[in-house]
Amino acid sequence: MPGFADDPLTGSALRSNVTRGWFDPEMNWNAAPTGRRGRQQTFSDAAIQTCLSMKVLFGMALRQTTGFVESLLRLVGLDWTVPDFSTLSRRQKTLAVNIPYRGSKGPLHLLIDSTGIKAEGEGEWHARKHGGPKRRVWRKIHLGIDEETLEVRAVEITGSHIGDAPVLPDLLGQIPADQEIGSVTADGAYDTRKCHDVIGDRGAHAVIPPRKNAKPWKTVTAGAMARNEALRASKYQGRAIWRRWSGYHRRSRVETKMHCVKLLGQRLMARDFDRQVAELQVRIAILNGYTALGIPVTEAVG
Repeated sequence: MPGFADDPLTGSALRSNVTRGWFDPEMNWNAAPTGRRGRQQTFSDAAIQTCLSMKVLFGMALRQTTGFVESLLRLVGLDWTVPDFSTLSRRQKTLAVNIPYRGSKGPLHLLIDSTGIKAEGEGEWHARKHGGPKRRVWRKIHLGIDEETLEVRAVEITGSHIGDAPVLPDLLGQIPADQEIGSVTADGAYDTRKCHDVIGDRGAHAVIPPRKNAKPWKTVTAGAMARNEALRASKYQGRAIWRRWSGYHRRSRVETKMHCVKLLGQRLMARDFDRQVAELQVRIAILNGYTALGIPVTEAVG
């Protein structure tokens, strides 16, 4: 990066930002001994995640990532050894990605949604022009974000054949049991008994619009009772009034977060499922880091 190094002011600013943001001299770059028999790992999970963050952030291949990280370490004056591309590929498959979050004050208000991202296959133009290849594969990203901080608090990656509603219990299971959940907001695809029951079991309020042909459920559980109340309110007040009264419009924030995830790439670079999960989790960790730097404060006018 000769352009930065030639300018002493820019170079020093870049060194400071890189050191604080990604390469902290106090971080454990080398793996700690496990005490078990066999070959010990050379690099810590934090080192592997940092390298993969560079890969995801700049859309580079593994070999490019190795050279890029080596240049950055030289720039900030650290004599650390850089993992080679085969080590990054092997460790990505089993990496336990650390997704940081600050947390919010008071009960957690969770916004749920899912979207698809391309994993394999040609683009839309190629499919229209040549009839569509058979190898087009998609993955689904299921997110739960904190309404207050806009940070991702829960994430699941599944195949495209998995529906939205079955994943909700897994998303709520990622929230610590001692964390109070105030509400869970999701679209009509989550209007199922299991979803309402698991939300009710956490003592949370479900903000889920009933389906247009919805019928009252037998009030056996607290989730069914809450769902019947929402059905009654939307039927007598109208769905538009219910949406404004319940605050359902806040769900648009999780759709914006999905757009941010895709800004880091419209498709996945990894080819097997485990590495794709790690790649998407690294994206979430990057987004949470950027969100922690500051989010706009908006106020309603008029």
